[in-house]
Amino acid sequence: MSPRPRRDKQQSNLQEAIKDTAWKQIAETGAATLSLRAIARELGITAPAIYNYFPDRDALVTALIIEAYTSFGDSQLEARDAIPAENLTGRMLAIGMAYRAWALTHPQRYQLIFGTPLPGYVAPVEQVLPSAARSLSALVSVVDEIRKAGRLNAPDFPEVKDEYKFGFEMWQKFGGNYDLLSLSVATLIWARVHGLVSLEISHNLPPFGANGDGLYLYEMLAVEKQFVKPS
Repeated sequence: MSPRPRRDKQQSNLQEAIKDTAWKQIAETGAATLSLRAIARELGITAPAIYNYFPDRDALVTALIIEAYTSFGDSQLEARDAIPAENLTGRMLAIGMAYRAWALTHPQRYQLIFGTPLPGYVAPVEQVLPSAARSLSALVSVVDEIRKAGRLNAPDFPEVKDEYKFGFEMWQKFGGNYDLLSLSVATLIWARVHGLVSLEISHNLPPFGANGDGLYLYEMLAVEKQFVKPS
């Protein structure tokens, strides 16, 4: 007779099954229609049972956002660390290419963290910020190394206004205590790649071939040319 699974393992398995089913539901009908009762029906459990893990839809959405940010951050850090530390431009390019690859592989996750906000949902900053900050830390760290090497080309870059510095200071607590200029430049680079990837995922990219490979690589090299001085 085989031993019964431990209760904590059973709980962990069901929690993961709930999230997996939620991702499936999001892929089929969109995040706005996410329903705990529908997930419970598909898993063959009662609605009160699912509330033991996620008391409401927002709690589940928050868990999904954290999971998505964690996966995204893992891919960014792995891409950075696959390139030798001294190859700063190689690291920047690798991070940029990994950004698009992850987004195209996980479009529902990408849209949940970077796309249109869900009606009525406000992400709890204290829960989401650690994983969100970590997800950008690979890019910020490389930009900061470029700055420290004297190769960051950002003359007259706009300074962060005093009333908005608290946001960057909060990020630094979880993403690393990097220079404010490095964080600012990284934010602009992120905004540029985010725009292209978002257009591609939504099938609104102008016709530059069967996909956005050529245009995206052109933008990555343009970012390098703009912000990195030759060694």
